[in-house]
Amino acid sequence: MDEAALRDLVRDAVTRRLAEAGHVPAPATPAWKAHASHHRFDLVPSPDGACIVEPAVRCNHCGYCQSMGH
Repeated sequence: MDEAALRDLVRDAVTRRLAEAGHVPAPATPAWKAHASHHRFDLVPSPDGACIVEPAVRCNHCGYCQSMGH
């Protein structure tokens, strides 16, 4: 799990807790987020830091290899 995915999980958890306590309304899940084209696979990063798609370049955690290019 990369940093962006972890941040999304924490934001969702905090928002749900605040909504349960009555502080803010619970947000609806956007349709684009639920669509299969935005699913991310759990891939183990290369131990040498190389990009999976283009090994001559260092991985910058763009997520392209985890999302079938979407």
